[in-house]
Amino acid sequence: MSNYILIVEDDNDISQMLRELLQQEGYAIKQAYAGTEALFYLEKESPKAVILDLMLPGISGEELLSKIKTAYPQTAVIVVSAKEELQTRISILRAGADDYITKPFDTDELLARLEAVLRRSAKERISEKVLQYKDIVMSPDKAHVTVAGVEIKLTRREFLILKLLMENSGKVFTKSNIYESVWNEEFLGEDNAVNVHISNLRQKIAKVNNKETYIETVWGVGYRWIG
Repeated sequence: MSNYILIVEDDNDISQMLRELLQQEGYAIKQAYAGTEALFYLEKESPKAVILDLMLPGISGEELLSKIKTAYPQTAVIVVSAKEELQTRISILRAGADDYITKPFDTDELLARLEAVLRRSAKERISEKVLQYKDIVMSPDKAHVTVAGVEIKLTRREFLILKLLMENSGKVFTKSNIYESVWNEEFLGEDNAVNVHISNLRQKIAKVNNKETYIETVWGVGYRWIG
């Protein structure tokens, strides 16, 4: 997962203030001024956290929160809003927000809350050993994989191939590498099993999201996870 924080705030003054504040603390920043723009960034690369205003043009902050927590459950979300009503805060926290801060806010408090949320998020990832790339989330311990929040059913060997590739993002694996790692047998050269399993894996992912390429064929060599 990336090191950047995504600010989703339609007020330019507040967005710029947050950007400068967080950059001074060493965070990389991306800024979105509407929900659709935020989704564009999320699809490209998941941030460590999202700082989210509720009152946005187009897609509301509440709707965007739901989409983030469905498709990118490991991404922390801190809502920063002028809505002070207790019922709103309760509703947003129950919808999956990791914290809720009302405007106007103290910058030191915001930084402290962000640090606390990131610490909790990191501990959860370590304990659960979650792998995530864009909208694909894998829980190796639970043998559970979702694409854009939708669970996909994989065979044992499809799951092991996906795990091998995701854990070694960018590394090229030959058919021999994959076969011997997953089947625990010597690769004899002309076995088509790896190609068939890769094809099935791609098809299952594409049924949910056919706009992204996750597994790249390196012609004459093998396969790699694009990450």
